[in-house]
Amino acid sequence: MDLINEALEFEQRKLKSLSTSDRIEISRKAKALILGLNEIYKSKKDDKIMDIMKRLTAIKRKVEKRLKGKHLVTKI
Repeated sequence: MDLINEALEFEQRKLKSLSTSDRIEISRKAKALILGLNEIYKSKKDDKIMDIMKRLTAIKRKVEKRLKGKHLVTKI
């Protein structure tokens, strides 16, 4: 359950005026949290965990969009 608490705290971080290295760190941390939560989700099938993973994925995409630049991001 520490991973869930860590994910909830991560979600509350401020995302304004970040350096490139901060954005890279946030992206990697989000990915690690999502993968860890996915392992928990596989065994428990709790919808709350899925909701947390979706919110973290949205944060990760937002940060990565800024890293890559708006002109390089394509919609699938």
